[in-house]
Amino acid sequence: MILLLGATGLLGQNLLKLFLEQGRRVKCLVREGSSIDASIVRAAAPGQLTIVNGSILDKAFVLKQMWGCTKVVNCAGTTDMSLKSIGDYRPVNTDLPLTLANLAYETGVHCFVDVSSANTVDPGTAGSPANEDTPFGGPFTASLYARSKRESEKALMDFAASHSRLRIVIILPGFMIGPFDSKPSSGRLLLAAWRKPLMAVPRGGKSFIDVRDVAAAIAAAIDNPLAQGRYLTTGKALTLKEFYSLQAKTCKYWQACFTLPRWLCLALGRIGDKLEARGRSNMFVSRNVRQLLVEEWYDDSRARKDLGMPHSPLEQSIKDFFEYYAK
Repeated sequence: MILLLGATGLLGQNLLKLFLEQGRRVKCLVREGSSIDASIVRAAAPGQLTIVNGSILDKAFVLKQMWGCTKVVNCAGTTDMSLKSIGDYRPVNTDLPLTLANLAYETGVHCFVDVSSANTVDPGTAGSPANEDTPFGGPFTASLYARSKRESEKALMDFAASHSRLRIVIILPGFMIGPFDSKPSSGRLLLAAWRKPLMAVPRGGKSFIDVRDVAAAIAAAIDNPLAQGRYLTTGKALTLKEFYSLQAKTCKYWQACFTLPRWLCLALGRIGDKLEARGRSNMFVSRNVRQLLVEEWYDDSRARKDLGMPHSPLEQSIKDFFEYYAK
């Protein structure tokens, strides 16, 4: 039995779908008011899927549900980039993973997979892409989200060093896109440019990957007894302008996309800083804007080698996102 946290998000739903297709038994912890896509639930065989409502921050609740499970996967995370304090991120992003590792060790779980972020390593360059050994750096050291995730990774790696009976795998995804983005999360970036004849973007970029490729890597990590430590699951590096050009071509609409000058982006960030200082939360503060001005280049060869992670065409990822969103 696999215990899955974060099953209502983009990665969680795609991972749950894959687990069920593979014939695995899964127990999902879901908070009140959230739900898993009905089509995924309907596809489960009798007795294959158990959904339990409760708070993942309730240690006693999680411990009770973990008994009888042999594997735990944590896809839960606080990702709201408008939060003003790292303390807003730590309960879910930093404290929860270490709590899960302790509970997993206590209950005899064999493998714990935690989902972090590729932004916990320096973004690298085209000529020298970052790998798992690259230090935390670049503009992401100012990111409250990335810092909370990096703290979690360090705590988990320290825990793994002294608790060898529990195999710990940390997944570092790039920018995931695909179906079952019901909130939507990363899909907001795609929707922002949908059929707009004119689009202005910062000069930076991201490492784009089909969410199902990351799900496949996680499933393989569970099965591979030699898999442990950190794995970048990133994909293809594209500037935002290149990505929107690909989206327009894939979805067959015309769009003129131009790059905003760096000085203007930084000026917008300073305005966001002033609004935040006055108590108005917003995403466009300097610490976030600076991340949009760098390109992200990552080497995910370790995940491709050890976990057999596929690289699906982004055109299909884009099509499947919009097809799901239109339902």
